[in-house]
Amino acid sequence: ENKDSRMRVAVLTLSDKASIGQRKDESGPLIEKIMTEHGYNVTSVTVIADDENEIVSQLINLSDRCQNDLILTTGGTGLSIRDVTPEATMKVMTRNVPGISEALRYESMKYTNKAMLSRGVSVLRNQTLIINLPGSPKAVKESLDIILGPLKHGLEIMKGEASECARK
Repeated sequence: ENKDSRMRVAVLTLSDKASIGQRKDESGPLIEKIMTEHGYNVTSVTVIADDENEIVSQLINLSDRCQNDLILTTGGTGLSIRDVTPEATMKVMTRNVPGISEALRYESMKYTNKAMLSRGVSVLRNQTLIINLPGSPKAVKESLDIILGPLKHGLEIMKGEASECARK
């Protein structure tokens, strides 16, 4: 049995408009493209509405049943009343991983001071890392540029594949 050893990534786009076809989802496919280029196995790209219960059930399914190592969400992290991605993500977490989202906000401030308005969170649900990315394709690309380096190491630690943390 030739098991694919690449890290498994699910992409979840949260958008009322994209979920009913009023707007094309550009961020989800962009995440898929970038992650595939970096050697990840993208298992799914799903678009759903900004509904907290639906997001919760998708996150649980993608982590527990589908056993993805990583779930990248895009959208629903702002100040609008419909932006409930962080709340849904916090509901499914077993452990918090605040540094990723802190770094995203800090580094993104170099591109736009609106980055401080992002409420995105990063958490673990058992053996799955869940990271909320912003909704716009431009912000998605900038965010992935920021996290892709340390991300691989973090996932290897999570899976018990890396033990040596000392800087060379």
